[in-house]
Amino acid sequence: MCGICGLFDIDGAPIKRELLVAMNETLVHRGPDEEGYYLEGPLGLAHRRLSIIDLHTGRQPIANEDGSKVIVFNGEVYNFKELRPHLAARGHVFKTLTDTEVILHAFEEWGEACLEKLRGMFAFAIWDARERTLFLARDRLGKKPLYYAVMGSTFAFASEIKALMVLPHFQKDIDLHAFSDYLSLGYVPAPKTIFQAVNKLPAAHYLMCSLKGVVVREYWDLEFSPEENLSEKEWSKLLYENLLESVRLRLVSEVPLGAFLSGGIDSSLIVALMTKCSRSSVITNSIGFSVRSYDELEYAREVAQLYHTQHHEYVVSPNISHVTEKLAWHFDEPFADASAVPTFYVCQMARKTVTVCLSGDGGDENFAGYRRYLFEYLEDLVRLVIPDPIRRYCLRGLAEIYPKADWLPQPLRAKTFLGNVARDPVEGYFRSVSFMTPEMKKKLISGDVHRELKDYDTYDIFRSLLERCRGLDAVSRAQYIDFKTYLPEDILTKVDRASMANSLEVRAPLLDHKLVELAAHIPPRFKLRNRAGKYILKKVAAHHLPPSVIFRPKMGFSMPVREWLRAELRHRVQETLCDGDARSRNLLNQKVLRRLWNAHRDGLANHSQPLWALFMFELWARRHL
Repeated sequence: MCGICGLFDIDGAPIKRELLVAMNETLVHRGPDEEGYYLEGPLGLAHRRLSIIDLHTGRQPIANEDGSKVIVFNGEVYNFKELRPHLAARGHVFKTLTDTEVILHAFEEWGEACLEKLRGMFAFAIWDARERTLFLARDRLGKKPLYYAVMGSTFAFASEIKALMVLPHFQKDIDLHAFSDYLSLGYVPAPKTIFQAVNKLPAAHYLMCSLKGVVVREYWDLEFSPEENLSEKEWSKLLYENLLESVRLRLVSEVPLGAFLSGGIDSSLIVALMTKCSRSSVITNSIGFSVRSYDELEYAREVAQLYHTQHHEYVVSPNISHVTEKLAWHFDEPFADASAVPTFYVCQMARKTVTVCLSGDGGDENFAGYRRYLFEYLEDLVRLVIPDPIRRYCLRGLAEIYPKADWLPQPLRAKTFLGNVARDPVEGYFRSVSFMTPEMKKKLISGDVHRELKDYDTYDIFRSLLERCRGLDAVSRAQYIDFKTYLPEDILTKVDRASMANSLEVRAPLLDHKLVELAAHIPPRFKLRNRAGKYILKKVAAHHLPPSVIFRPKMGFSMPVREWLRAELRHRVQETLCDGDARSRNLLNQKVLRRLWNAHRDGLANHSQPLWALFMFELWARRHL
């Protein structure tokens, strides 16, 4: 894994080496092994390397035979050994054994159509000296990040925003639309970033920068089209074969390679298949917590013993104040998913034994593992039965007066369910995944921000996705939205920053794009059955894992945020959010904020999600503004 950055002056002015070096030095954590530079007139490319394959000749940037094209690359292309002989047969000459050089020659041969042939996780930039164009691309699912900015005549790009922030004319003005999105979702969705001056290149997109300007295009989309002609047994066989191939492809490494093992079905199945593909015992890494209700070590230990892995366990008592400061620096944008805390720790611990780790990320999105998919399915059933007028007026009215009672058993917490059913499906799903309700956000945002936002609504992001998934069943619709929002902008962002902060490469077999495409064709009844998700995945896992692992209650990588805010972080949060020096002071209604905080602090309500989001925003602002 690596870090990349570069500058292109469209007016032709030469790039200053010291600027490129300054950018590259901010990315040392992504690539501590080597640095490399290429400067040619108005173009400069830089690279930080974490050496994984071709340790001796894989230094970047890499040029083609005549030096007319040059690449910097972050990621792994797993099918490069298959592509290489095809390119060699067409006359391409290779100087290294890397996947990087295969990408370069593939672009030389096929242009942007080369992206269709690449299987892996990637973000790269290719300079074409003859055409005077810079080509950027990002992988289909969004595993590897890529940011860019246009400042006057200079086009700049980097793996992380911090590399752009060192540029002399960088503007730190906050994008208020992105701020609004963050309050709703806990992250800033592409193509926006928290800064007006910076854009994310969205997943499955490429960018062409030339004298004519900047053009961004999508090159891949996920199509949910259930195929009903295969039986459960046939789907299980197909899924197993694709899983095995996906794991096998990700075992190529010249440095120590292992796996995260949480004891859940996804990571446990990955370890089982790694064992089948490997000649030596698999190195596994598990993390436990001093808070018993969040500890899964006993399940991880069971799988480790079953497959005789080289197992490493770590029990941590998180230093919350310290780690949140580190996360605020590494993420570059406000990020409110509290599972970034355990993810950071497990990456830190795993790096002691391996340089590459396989993870179980993607199982929930592919096979309907999140509980919210079940609720989406049930809400759609109710919408079919109850006429629109009754839903929109009677149920919405009932939802308004129904008490919000987080302490009640799950079936009796009907306020959210009633409110969602009263709305159209996508608006209901938007509310299900939001960190705070639109009503709370409206009260919390200051009057000045409201005036700037005018009629902007974060929900419009979800509404636009509806046009792409209209006609899908409830489960597939929710999965598609997650693949376009939550997965790339939350889950994969979290894993990339937490792993790269520790110079660790993470590979996700369950997010191989061919496997994802296969899963999108599996009928929903083979994913969600008997009020539980991952039905077909559990069928495959039954041949490899004990029932105690497959059918245990889902825990997830959650953290006791409610308790942290009332105990370890109590004074820090109050000082950070409520003092006169808060960076968010002009963005938020201070009276509403204090009411939220006081009610949560005193145990009168649970506002942990919005308060955590506001706390992480403030830590980010103090670090970066």
